[in-house]
Amino acid sequence: MIRLTLLLKKWFELTRNVRLSEKNPRICPRPPEIPRATINVNKEAYLPGEDIVYQCNPGYIPRSGSRRYICPLSGIWPTVIFKCIPKVCPHPGILDNGKIVFTNMNYLSVLNFSCNTGFILEGPTSIQCQADGKWSESPPECPVICPPPPVSEFGVLSYHKIEAREVFVFQDRIRFSCLLPYAMFGSETATCQADGSWTPLPECKFVECPHPEPIEHGFINFALYNTYHYQDIVSYGCDLTYVMDGDSVSTCEETGTWSNKPTCKAPCNIPVEKATVLYNRRKITVKQLQLIQHAETIWFFCKSNTEDCSYMISTQCIDGQLPIPDCYKEHNWFMSWFKKDPADMSPCSN
Repeated sequence: MIRLTLLLKKWFELTRNVRLSEKNPRICPRPPEIPRATINVNKEAYLPGEDIVYQCNPGYIPRSGSRRYICPLSGIWPTVIFKCIPKVCPHPGILDNGKIVFTNMNYLSVLNFSCNTGFILEGPTSIQCQADGKWSESPPECPVICPPPPVSEFGVLSYHKIEAREVFVFQDRIRFSCLLPYAMFGSETATCQADGSWTPLPECKFVECPHPEPIEHGFINFALYNTYHYQDIVSYGCDLTYVMDGDSVSTCEETGTWSNKPTCKAPCNIPVEKATVLYNRRKITVKQLQLIQHAETIWFFCKSNTEDCSYMISTQCIDGQLPIPDCYKEHNWFMSWFKKDPADMSPCSN
């Protein structure tokens, strides 16, 4: 009974204190500052029930503790255990042929790069970890360097850079050329290799070709020299009525020989006397035509064996040879008075 009385007395005192505190609430002061964090509502005083939310500054992330705190009736903020730690950027990887100097990889940290002796730095000398957790730039490289190729400045072999760099690095290429009348033997390009050396360089050799030979039924234009050198050219022509087959120009090649010469193809006489043929889309007698050039085509008129009509068969002149279609039948002078020329017949429907 005594114990119950004490409990009731304590409960009445507690409820009375609560009612008093509700009538006279205490005000919370400015909340404690947390390194690398800000408060959403920052003011001098807060009423009981008002809350605040901590937020990490750019470049930092929460590590522990609640972000939200409420001003209690007592006017004393709860113990704030919220913390912010810096973001960490990923490791950039190993720098081949060089080294990286750094303390850590946290936000605002800086990595410094340098290359070993004999290698050149391509890219930034330093990069910094940014607020988004990424590096300010891509890491550099220390590529292999090749020395200039051993080519004399005043020699017959010269080169030019394909890549626009001041130095030659791994996989860079250079292109060579020879002064005329020298010819190049080997690859016209060389590549910087992983060991810092070049792939084999070409050679320049003096080349001379013999006097060009004439062609049958043709001639050489202005063959004025006794000797010809690499890349010298001669041009050919054909006699009247002959047609050139191939390139009219022949070139002195690196092997000391001439490139392929053209040939002159002969025209064709038409080995019939009284035929009417189709040539260049018009009918003409062979007496008027007389001959056709190499590669030209004419059409003979042949009489149908089953109908009173005619059809055309083509034939082509090939270097003086003109085959006559088997279907063409030439009549003598006497029979031509009685036989109708197939060229004057109606064309067959099929």
